[in-house]
Amino acid sequence: MKYLTLIIMALTIMAGLVISCSPKKQDTVADREDNKVLVCYFSATGTTEKAAERIAEITGGALHNIEPAELYTDANLDWRDTLSRSYVEMHNRTFRPALKDSVTDMSQYSVIFIGYPNWWNTHPTIINTFIEANNLQGKTIVPFMTSGGSSIINSENKLHEDYPSIKWAKGLLMNNISDDDIKDWLKENGL
Repeated sequence: MKYLTLIIMALTIMAGLVISCSPKKQDTVADREDNKVLVCYFSATGTTEKAAERIAEITGGALHNIEPAELYTDANLDWRDTLSRSYVEMHNRTFRPALKDSVTDMSQYSVIFIGYPNWWNTHPTIINTFIEANNLQGKTIVPFMTSGGSSIINSENKLHEDYPSIKWAKGLLMNNISDDDIKDWLKENGL
């Protein structure tokens, strides 16, 4: 009997060690009850879409494509052509390109990431269309941007200026960013 008790104790201790040494599932932002995450993005060439997918994977968030009613062609994106669609839209900041789906159900989400490419050192006007078409009050809005070289600072400043009643978190420029950099950014924002 004494021998059996020692064996049971040894097995219990070994089981506890195995459990405590097992790799734990990493919690994502969305795993916490108070943080339901939606990663929204506008991507004309696929670059911002890839960045959004990385953020969604790390946060456990759902993805939503901010899709224009009329997709942009290569000619529309020629920033050197003063008659191109993107040039015209970006030089009239009151312009609001139409969305394919104008309103997104965000009622279940508390954290909304909004991603976009850098156009003329800021966010494309379609981001304004998206923000104005949806109720973002009471949610934490986290911008992220892809760019060939500009920073996100001008875009963040413009978003804060245009939409002061929104709760903005610190944005991130996604150029050459590691997953650890993204996780540090999330921690910095308390997410």
